[in-house]
Amino acid sequence: MSANPDELPFGGHLDELRSRLLKSFIAVVVAACLFYPFVDRFLAFLIKPVGKVVFTSPADAFVVRLMLLICGGVVLALPVVVYQLWQFVAAGLKDNEKKYIRFFAPASLILFLVGCVFGYWIIIPVGMKFLLSFATESIVPMITLPNYISFILTLVLAFGLCFQLPLVLMFLAKIGIVTPAFLVQKRKHAIVLILIASAVLTPSPDAISQILMAGPLLVLYELGVVASKFMKS
Repeated sequence: MSANPDELPFGGHLDELRSRLLKSFIAVVVAACLFYPFVDRFLAFLIKPVGKVVFTSPADAFVVRLMLLICGGVVLALPVVVYQLWQFVAAGLKDNEKKYIRFFAPASLILFLVGCVFGYWIIIPVGMKFLLSFATESIVPMITLPNYISFILTLVLAFGLCFQLPLVLMFLAKIGIVTPAFLVQKRKHAIVLILIASAVLTPSPDAISQILMAGPLLVLYELGVVASKFMKS
């Protein structure tokens, strides 16, 4: 059991973080081992939107499977990882604030999974259709396995993280760091930051991919503002 944060020195917080990270790492390794038999089927599922891909290096197929194995382990271990993360956050909260972890921990997991599903089923088909529409008779797409999987995973995980935005705003409002009025006042700054984040998080530099991410982020920010009002009421 963690000690009271007021009684923990800086080294104690580092020990707490190290313990949480170690437990999360072990959970990911165990989950990855359980996911191993399903790697090939998951790879075929990811490739389905484009039909076929190629690889140009002998190690590409192995590296991609290893990447998927790690990602699968992380996803399967998410309940443990999220629990450890919020327990570490709770160590820095007051007793009357810790009760909110019971809501925010499972909610963050659900929103992450919803974001991943939204990214894969909604955003990726639109993005792939647009990007591949530039093919012509003389410009034939030859998508390599590592680039394609990296594109898919980056976009899916980015949307999983982006969907945490309303929850983060709610949490900050609940513990008094921000207020709904502050979030409304700083909306223009938030839009600029969202556009920058979209440019950084999208795996492709084209404007369409960035708009596809910036649009939902703006909606999520507004939802976060509305939700923070309920948290303060």
